[in-house]
Amino acid sequence: MKQHLTTSLALLLASLQMQSAAAEIDTSPIPLTVERAFKELGTEILRPIELTHAGDGTNRVFIASQLGKIYVMPNDQNVTEAKVFLDLTDRVVYKKHENEEGLLGMAFHPNYETNGQLIVYYTTKSARHTSVVSRFRVSDDPNQATRDSEEEILRIKQPFWNHNGGTVIFGPDGYLYVALGDGGKANDPQNNGQNLQSLLGSILRIDVDRKDENRNYGIPADNPFVGYEDRALPEIWAYGLRNVWRMAFDRDTNLLWAGDVGQNIWEEINIIHRGGNYGWNLREARHNFSPNATGLRADLIEPIFEYHHDIGKSITGGFVYRGSSIPALQGKYLYADYVSGKVWALSYDDQQGQVVGNHLLAEGQMPIMSFGEDEEREAYFLTDSHTIHRFREKTK
Repeated sequence: MKQHLTTSLALLLASLQMQSAAAEIDTSPIPLTVERAFKELGTEILRPIELTHAGDGTNRVFIASQLGKIYVMPNDQNVTEAKVFLDLTDRVVYKKHENEEGLLGMAFHPNYETNGQLIVYYTTKSARHTSVVSRFRVSDDPNQATRDSEEEILRIKQPFWNHNGGTVIFGPDGYLYVALGDGGKANDPQNNGQNLQSLLGSILRIDVDRKDENRNYGIPADNPFVGYEDRALPEIWAYGLRNVWRMAFDRDTNLLWAGDVGQNIWEEINIIHRGGNYGWNLREARHNFSPNATGLRADLIEPIFEYHHDIGKSITGGFVYRGSSIPALQGKYLYADYVSGKVWALSYDDQQGQVVGNHLLAEGQMPIMSFGEDEEREAYFLTDSHTIHRFREKTK
């Protein structure tokens, strides 16, 4: 615990330094344009929530629909058709009036090329308001996963239909990280964000390559709350989060970035650290929230960046760009706002622990649901209008 407090204090001081330097943030425009990607694609993919690749050298693109299908296609801008890679519509709950449920995330195993495994996070029809993390395997056809191969790894009961988080990603350490919201409704009524005996409001870290007793997964020995017995659940990597809709590791620095959706006034961007408490529902971004809030505390990690609801009302987290086609974006964190349709690139100095730039890339887009990255590390973003977009450098 002492180590956690020391880490939190250092991050808090860095956050204060960043705030004092806020006036120096570079907001100059980056000369880019937005264009529709895969313009010839005739397959309609409803509510696309994930675009990724298998990391197997095939340069294919996989796109997940929140309604329950995962599609696959060549990474070719002239592609006309996407094939269904995995159809889970008979198992996935999605309702327009409860639109934070559904198929919310997928991740290919780091050894996918040899083991053919992928992880899917979705709301199941088998129980009301219940999320599952399951493993599937590819069939003999590389463009078709086996529906009957499902192996449930983790089941999470949700008290409400919203704030389900949704990202599942493998870290550079080979472990699976799972983002879970606080369970839903306003104000975190069950206080899950600050409850280490609840998985909700947390980011989990589990080992899907082995099974501990009474679990379909293993607990990494260096998880921060291993050994806390009845005081904390050992799956938890970080907590105090409201609803991390998207998170991603920087491929160069291994920092874990997360966009946490706010409630009343503030949206926030966090860098997630082992054992960190990010303050919800005591704090909303850098501001007191609940009556129990006590202001700045050494054991609460402040976000590296926030923005007011005058600018946008629901952050869509992205990732740090490490592609080659747009040098001006190199090393910048891409993110957007679902409501305002704005897209930004954030520059962060990880040595100084402060944001040094925030550049508006686009505005007036349709609601932006997610960002994606292909095997060449090039960036895309996905909209509620069922379209995929990419950035291009402006030509003179």
